[in-house]
Amino acid sequence: MPSFPGVDITIALHRSKEGTEIDLLVSPNSDRSEIVGLDRWRKRLTVKLRSPPEKGEANAELEKLLTDRLGSEAKVIRGHTARMKTALVQISVDEVAERLGGLS
Repeated sequence: MPSFPGVDITIALHRSKEGTEIDLLVSPNSDRSEIVGLDRWRKRLTVKLRSPPEKGEANAELEKLLTDRLGSEAKVIRGHTARMKTALVQISVDEVAERLGGLS
């Protein structure tokens, strides 16, 4: 899983009373599943997923990928049927940025 040294991923992270909301741009039906970078224009982390965008498969894979990577349960809270999604994790913005290696 790549880290993003020197890239300020915090533009895609937002504090909430439940933890941190992560704005994401998802590409389903990819060759592999991974967090690939940051779309600075959309201010979203870009994620590739193997699963198709059918019957919630891509959302479930996204939640598992984020949970495994961040060590905190992730849940898609917006954009269930869209490529632009928002996920919630119950850790701080600083912890998310540190675990993704993205503090500039």
